[in-house]
Amino acid sequence: MTELNSLSGRIHVLDPRLANQIAAGEVVERPSSVTKELIENAIDAGSQRIEVEIEQGGARLIKVRDDGIGIGEQDLPLALARHATSKISSLEDLEGVSSLGFRGEALASISSVSRLELVSNADEDPRQGWRVVAEGRGMEARVTPAPHPRGTSVSVRDLFFNTPARRKFLRTEKTEFAHVEEAFRRQALSRYDIAWVLRHNQKVVHQLPPGNMPTARERRIASLLGKNFIEHARYIEREAGGLRLSGWVGLPTHSRSQADQQYFFVNGRVVRDRLVAHAVRQAYRDVLYNGRHPVFVLYLELDPDVVDVNVHPTKHEVRFRDGRMVHDFLYSSLHHCLAASKPTEEEPAASDTQANEVVEPTVSAEVEQPEPRWQQQGMPLSEGSDRHPGAERVRRFMQGYQALHPDHEETLLTPQPSPPGQRPAANEVREAPL
Repeated sequence: MTELNSLSGRIHVLDPRLANQIAAGEVVERPSSVTKELIENAIDAGSQRIEVEIEQGGARLIKVRDDGIGIGEQDLPLALARHATSKISSLEDLEGVSSLGFRGEALASISSVSRLELVSNADEDPRQGWRVVAEGRGMEARVTPAPHPRGTSVSVRDLFFNTPARRKFLRTEKTEFAHVEEAFRRQALSRYDIAWVLRHNQKVVHQLPPGNMPTARERRIASLLGKNFIEHARYIEREAGGLRLSGWVGLPTHSRSQADQQYFFVNGRVVRDRLVAHAVRQAYRDVLYNGRHPVFVLYLELDPDVVDVNVHPTKHEVRFRDGRMVHDFLYSSLHHCLAASKPTEEEPAASDTQANEVVEPTVSAEVEQPEPRWQQQGMPLSEGSDRHPGAERVRRFMQGYQALHPDHEETLLTPQPSPPGQRPAANEVREAPL
């Protein structure tokens, strides 16, 4: 009986603060994860301008400011609560969700491992606004007045200050900011109608004006990925069976040693899907060397009801209802685009890549071009002697010289033109006059 009593009471409910910190391990991996979640919230708020400010690679400060619809005073305390969201209200809403966020976990997870401050204003009057603060502990959210323009500002300071085991896994400031910049780059490529600003340690890194025209989109891609990308890419646009694919596909001659310039968006959400990766590899299979990776920025649009975005904690993966149809559509679209690219377009002109190359003169068909033949150079064997040493003596000398200096043979050979109408043997060596 005592053994049964000792076994009972071992299971207990976790403290909400501890549960949030554990759950944050799936959502908040590093500063770039926080940046991604805050930017997605700003996009879902209908923002036209999003500013991201980073200090010390994001370990000290991550601040995202937008001009979206804002959050009212009554809703602000719930913004930091777990499983609180305005995106969905039923399971049916989840099946056709079009917003980037929908679980209501991001802010709760972030606030449990950082010092978070959220200021928002849902009115047009900039004198209005409210603030809520959370510092990684189970304190009740208090709302205080704070003037703020229409929109929301979220400041995340001292990430992982209360979880030293997580903080020690952060890399150098340069490495962490590189991940933050990549997260910013992905979101900026997803919405061309939004103005973007990225600052690091009070310095502007990217300032991207809005624009949906083709030229404006190409300028943004060139700013984020480099002019070389857009100069060696072809625009693609195809539609079939309720699927629409558009974007830029890099030519095989502009491949890279790593897959660092591959961006694929499904209904505006950046994803890394194995089905998509396989379709791309198949399309490039016959035109790309082994170990090289293509570059592309592609956008797939389809009915939200036929794609499930709730299959991964970070929402990086999706599941298509008809994966085979999507795979075949992607493969055929990319294959036709690459096949339509002319070889002269894929290969740079000789004048651009081989400026110092000597161009051989054109020879008339009636005049036979003499082929070079190898002839041994003349070499005096005894100083001041005019007597011919003889072929046998020369042959023995050369055999001994080659044994002592095997690498110097090429320095003793010079191309000599052969007599007209005579073709030399492949390895023929003529004796030099002495």
